[in-house]
Amino acid sequence: MIIIYILLFIVIAFLIITNLPVFGRLPKGLRLEKIRNLSNYRDGALQNESITLMQPEGVSFFKILNAFFFEKHPNKAPGKALPCISPNINGGPKGNAPEIIWFGHSSYLIKINGRRILVDPIFSKTPSPFSFIGSKAFLGTNIVKAEEFKNIDVLIITHDHYDHLDYESILKISPQVKSIVTSLGVGSHLEHWKINREKISELSWNESITLFNNLHLTAVPARHFTGRKFKRNQTLWSAFVLKTDNFRLFLGGDSGYDTHFAKIGEEHGPFDLALIECGQYNAYWPYIHMFPEETVQAAIDLKAKILMPVHWGKFSLAMHPWNEPVKRVVLAAAAKQLPLVTPKLGETIILNEYLPTENWWLKE
Repeated sequence: MIIIYILLFIVIAFLIITNLPVFGRLPKGLRLEKIRNLSNYRDGALQNESITLMQPEGVSFFKILNAFFFEKHPNKAPGKALPCISPNINGGPKGNAPEIIWFGHSSYLIKINGRRILVDPIFSKTPSPFSFIGSKAFLGTNIVKAEEFKNIDVLIITHDHYDHLDYESILKISPQVKSIVTSLGVGSHLEHWKINREKISELSWNESITLFNNLHLTAVPARHFTGRKFKRNQTLWSAFVLKTDNFRLFLGGDSGYDTHFAKIGEEHGPFDLALIECGQYNAYWPYIHMFPEETVQAAIDLKAKILMPVHWGKFSLAMHPWNEPVKRVVLAAAAKQLPLVTPKLGETIILNEYLPTENWWLKE
């Protein structure tokens, strides 16, 4: 009987924990029907345009876990606080050129056409469902708090992974957000968190929406996956193309390298700026994240005039040294003669006016 009670307690505890709000809710009803009608929905899940394995053949999930947790990987985090700049997050742009403030990882604020667009905000200490699990944010990266963002015009969520859809940040930011644009299916999580469904616009690949008469957003393919609990690929993952009358920006989200970048470049480019992931890569998962050299090639495929590498500088989610991604991107971009912008966290770049390239990570 004692064993039965222990097992019963474990089962009940498991059910309670896995049904906590932080895990969100899978799509159902009309939303699920729309997902199932997508051309890339097969075998009970959404698919990438190319066959995409989570890891190479012959590499088990347990081998990856062992490498991540038990092998020594030096310099995974900086030894001291990173140099950061206190940003003006609630003021508008100073001129007509777009301004961008990077907060580390894939979180950044775009000021354009008098509007403020916040992308994939994560201001929690860890990119996980619980603060005691996972990589801690690097020292000095807590330059702003989620509750400091007021009256954001557009909140963009590329996909539902914890390092892009941060439950605590969303709860604090969303009440004053005017509009939320995300990938199809992610709205199920947001509505589960009591966010007004009238604010939410969910897009499948190549669907578009125009907001405030002059912000045109299009969801475009990425090579990745989704899932907050056990069942993968029940919601879509996307990059976004942002167009105004005078500028075009590529907002990359997460993606492995593939031919979709060249196709997006042909259909939507050239881009004045491309913000593309360059970190959290490894040979154990080569198809769902890019190596830095592939990041540079993706920007070239997109016909981007300038590359801003993101998805690094705040969390250690892979085994490489914390600043290796940007070092490799700088070398690869120089070899390809591709202009880069590499701001400090919190630093405001101004397109075509102020594009810092200081190698500040070498001082840490």
